[in-house]
Amino acid sequence: MKRKNPPKGYDSWFEHDLHKQQLKGCKFHSCRLSYIQEKTYEPDFVFHAGKKTIYIEVKGRFRTSGEARKYIDVARGLNNKEELVFIFSDPDKPMPNAQRRKDGTKRTHGDWADSHSFKHYTRDNTPPEWENKT
Repeated sequence: MKRKNPPKGYDSWFEHDLHKQQLKGCKFHSCRLSYIQEKTYEPDFVFHAGKKTIYIEVKGRFRTSGEARKYIDVARGLNNKEELVFIFSDPDKPMPNAQRRKDGTKRTHGDWADSHSFKHYTRDNTPPEWENKT
């Protein structure tokens, strides 16, 4: 007979059974460990401003919340002379899977960038120094 869902707190019956027998002397789900995944990121554009490097990501929209999360991780890996900024086609576009707030609005790409201290621009308000007039 197949057993139904495992007891509360266990991910599977296998985990439960091991904890009750061979692993009964072990603590169960007693800590959390942070980890880092080694990945690479290729910014859309790079601008050098003296000793500072600005990585520019051009975004029409985020397709998933995981994609947005990637940029938070990229920014964490930068040093104090590097910065990741965004140029959004529409910063007022809702984030993927954004829930409606009490006021009827949804969290936008601009809201997301602001909440994570990312500078963001649109096509019409990029810093003039990024344009190379030769």
